[in-house]
Amino acid sequence: MNITQTAISLNVPDVAASASFAKTHFGFEEAMSAEGFVSLQHPDAPNLIFLQTGLQTFRPQEIAGSAGQGTLLVFVVEDIDAEFARIATSARVITPPETEPWGERYCQFADPNGLVWQLVQWV
Repeated sequence: MNITQTAISLNVPDVAASASFAKTHFGFEEAMSAEGFVSLQHPDAPNLIFLQTGLQTFRPQEIAGSAGQGTLLVFVVEDIDAEFARIATSARVITPPETEPWGERYCQFADPNGLVWQLVQWV
């Protein structure tokens, strides 16, 4: 198998809100969009796709609900404190920077749809 690209696809009630959050705070750029759909790209991360909850084209329909509970979008960064200071000025902070005993320093933010975006730095 030759995988040429990776994407994470999440159902959300407000596609534009999550897309704007990703572009504003994490540097993603819009690759394409249509009614109820946006695909974002970043040179250092998998593509992100946001689909409007309830799209009839989503299969299987029985799991077409919103992403969120238990979902973390995690990105490893080089300077978590600088990134936290930058993002925290205009995003809802869930967890300020904390360091776990095993060397993971992390912080978390919530986007307007309640998705949790986590930054990690290994120290």
